[in-house]
Amino acid sequence: MKNHLKEIFRVILAVSMIVVGVTHFSAADQYVTIVPLQLPYPLEIVYLSGFYEILGGIGLLVPPVSQATAWGLIALFIAVFPANINMAVNNIPLDNIPNSPWLQVIRLPFQAVLIAWAWWYTQPSDFDRQASIIPKSLIPKKLLKLE
Repeated sequence: MKNHLKEIFRVILAVSMIVVGVTHFSAADQYVTIVPLQLPYPLEIVYLSGFYEILGGIGLLVPPVSQATAWGLIALFIAVFPANINMAVNNIPLDNIPNSPWLQVIRLPFQAVLIAWAWWYTQPSDFDRQASIIPKSLIPKKLLKLE
């Protein structure tokens, strides 16, 4: 049951990352507003973070790379944290997200929840039960032993 729950949450995190990553392209102007002014090329940063969010979501569902992907997501969550701080400190509203200083401040510790969630997938998984977008029969067994 524990492993089943872990895999359900893996799919939820993966799909969430893909959806949020896509919004970095479909609503890039919204994300540009929260990039700290000290950083150059805010639009490019938004596109790059969106690309890595999509890649991270997909990678969580590819068993041979899922552990490395989880470490990459942790790095990504840390890298985007300054944008969350900027949003909270400067009370920057985003469309379709309730604009409240209280909610923006709550979002800051939620980043630790995302990091812990991704960290869960840095641990070895039961590959026979791991959620995968690739049929297990197509994954060479020696690749599964790399993790």
